[in-house]
Amino acid sequence: MLVGVLLAGAMLLLSSPGAAHADTAGSATAPDTPGGDQEQTDFYFGGVIRFDDEPVAGVTMSIEGGGFEAATVTDAEGKWRLYVPEKDVYVLTVDEDTLPDGIIVDAAQLPEGTQPQEGTTASFEVEFGQTGSKVLNLFLGAGERITTSWIDQLVERIINGLNFGLLLALAAVGVSLIFGTTGLTNFAHAEMVTFGAMMAVVFGVTMAIPMWLTIPLVILVGGLFGYALDAALWHPLRRRGLGIVQVMIVSIGLSLAIRYIFLFIWGGSTMQLPGAGAPKIQIWGPIRLSVVDMMSMGISIVVLIAVAFWLLKTRIGKATRAISDNPGLAAASGINVDRVIRIVWILSTALAALGGILWGYFRPGVRWDMGVHILLLIFAAVILGGLGTAFGALIGAIIVGLLVEVSTLWMPSDLKYVGALAVLIIILLVKPQGILGRKERLG
Repeated sequence: MLVGVLLAGAMLLLSSPGAAHADTAGSATAPDTPGGDQEQTDFYFGGVIRFDDEPVAGVTMSIEGGGFEAATVTDAEGKWRLYVPEKDVYVLTVDEDTLPDGIIVDAAQLPEGTQPQEGTTASFEVEFGQTGSKVLNLFLGAGERITTSWIDQLVERIINGLNFGLLLALAAVGVSLIFGTTGLTNFAHAEMVTFGAMMAVVFGVTMAIPMWLTIPLVILVGGLFGYALDAALWHPLRRRGLGIVQVMIVSIGLSLAIRYIFLFIWGGSTMQLPGAGAPKIQIWGPIRLSVVDMMSMGISIVVLIAVAFWLLKTRIGKATRAISDNPGLAAASGINVDRVIRIVWILSTALAALGGILWGYFRPGVRWDMGVHILLLIFAAVILGGLGTAFGALIGAIIVGLLVEVSTLWMPSDLKYVGALAVLIIILLVKPQGILGRKERLG
């Protein structure tokens, strides 16, 4: 029944205006034409691709940056144009598979102001000058293409999947704790993720506070936000004895309201956190990570270990698990259920806020609707691990993160979330209660 309710809520979210135009990564992919059918804005990159002074047609060009993606194909005259939503630093990529055999982009003739990505001449950073357009004429030359073995690609995607799974776990553990103690499937948790990223922009960009200080500030503000929500909304609803379905509908309404408040305050543009897009460093073999990636994984691991210690060793943590198992018996044994639930809300929103910062770096980019893009994956992790079990949510998040990234070896990146959700369905057919869940949790 609960899974059916989740699916119904998911359909409502997908039909909302914020989700209708979002793809799996929160980007808009332009049609594969030389700019004519792409949605036109005031900013664009364009140019001509030539080989031996002759135009080259049919070359696929793509651009990515700030959570935005678009692609096009050169026309018969070798011309191409890609519109972007705003001035920013983007990565322009020439699909080498669409080039003639034995031909690569001539690195010696790259346009001024471009910065090649490490290990390739077909992908490089581009940015605007004083105007809203940038001409990038590219010349091809004979050369050997740099290829990456399947094993190296697999290792790289596993590392990215672990990084994604760990930040997903920060939000999923919070959802699981809230469900375990209150029975609420909180659709507004996505906005808690967005809230953390937005506060990081306020502190780290607007106020120019160093990120080492911004992160604890965001965690603190996120916890205060959770306290305010529980005190003003969720606690009064619990006292009135509203049913789970009614409260879940309230969470959907709250999600939409907060999301469009974000849009009203910060607008629809994509903002970057300090240090986003940092260059990757060769760690070992095919493993290449940026400093931000390493910090993100390290912070996630430390915080998740601290949460596990809190659940297993502290009195409040043990009381939380007792309420999750049997709230009536926990109350009869003298546990202050309302106080524990209040603490759970504070902890859950603080974890979501931290996850929002890391998600803003992983995408990269901060948008008003960024949280809803991973909401279904958060629910998938919670259900896969077992409803109401924090440790199950952690395991489920790691599995989902790995599936999302590794699946791109066999399917287009636009469909990478489909594979994770398909595996979720298969596992639930075999074990409906999830990996660590108990059958009575779904009763």
